[in-house]
Amino acid sequence: MKRTLLAAALCAASGASFAQGQVNVICSVQAEWCNLMATVYTKTTGTKVNITAKGSGEALAQLNAERANPKTDIWFGGTGDPHLQAAEQGLTLEYKSPQLPQLHPWAQKQAADSNYRTVGVYLGPLGFGFNKEMLAKKKLAEPKSWADLLKPEFRGEVQMANPASSGTAYTMIATLVQLMGEDKAFDYLKALHKNVSTYTRSGTAPIKAAARGETMVSVSFVHDVTTEAVNGFPVGSATPVEGTGAEVGSMSIVKGGPNTAEAKKFYEWALTPGGQQFGLAAKQFQLPSNTKVPKDPRMTDPSKIKLINYDYAKYGASAERRRLIAKWEKEVQNLGK
Repeated sequence: MKRTLLAAALCAASGASFAQGQVNVICSVQAEWCNLMATVYTKTTGTKVNITAKGSGEALAQLNAERANPKTDIWFGGTGDPHLQAAEQGLTLEYKSPQLPQLHPWAQKQAADSNYRTVGVYLGPLGFGFNKEMLAKKKLAEPKSWADLLKPEFRGEVQMANPASSGTAYTMIATLVQLMGEDKAFDYLKALHKNVSTYTRSGTAPIKAAARGETMVSVSFVHDVTTEAVNGFPVGSATPVEGTGAEVGSMSIVKGGPNTAEAKKFYEWALTPGGQQFGLAAKQFQLPSNTKVPKDPRMTDPSKIKLINYDYAKYGASAERRRLIAKWEKEVQNLGK
């Protein structure tokens, strides 16, 4: 798949008029995805792509640190909440792509919610990963609901990330608050704490641990579980029957970046069906935002799961995120087991 995409892009390059210049990209998706995009874009346009890999929380921190003298042009990928915060803080440029009508409604809504300072590039539902061999050995049923994670047989066998550093974990908290109400959501998180062995820094670390038999269950975006399964690990996934949220992975142009004209060209390319195929080439299974991208059967179909009406504008706001994370740190993180 990777070779096919690269070969097709390089063939197209033979007839391209090569541009000069460069574009500086903070990339918050998997490294191979970032590198494939950079390689193909450079080969097809002649524009050098300088990639810096950072998680979404770290990316937002860098944009804030560079506010007076931005060095970044594009921020690609990562959970949408920090992109909305960057928009709210005036760190990103208002830009309305002519391709918006080709995108799924959730991607268009992300753009509208940010006053067109970001846009959705992929959708990833939140759910569970589990090691099928470990469950079978202990004769345990696969978890299918939020309630299942509280079962005593999962004591010390659940991993989730820390919401202060992970968009995955913050999406979980915001999902539970919207699903249950805030008081019941925090009661749930306190009960779950007894079953959590560790809160990881990264949102993908829990499913990697489950894949390798270091924990039985993870709270993960389900596309990350699919990646581990495709790589040969004995994992399965489920989305909770009570309902779940999803990340809208996003892309933003940095306000005042050094190469804004080139940034807009890269942004437009990354919204095309061709520009949105590199996640799949890198064994990443989020649903692309352009409706014309062929759907891979291994991708989760949002129409077949119970998605809540997630309020991205409210829970993507800086003050609400800070408040909920501080509450989790105070009431949950340091509880005894």
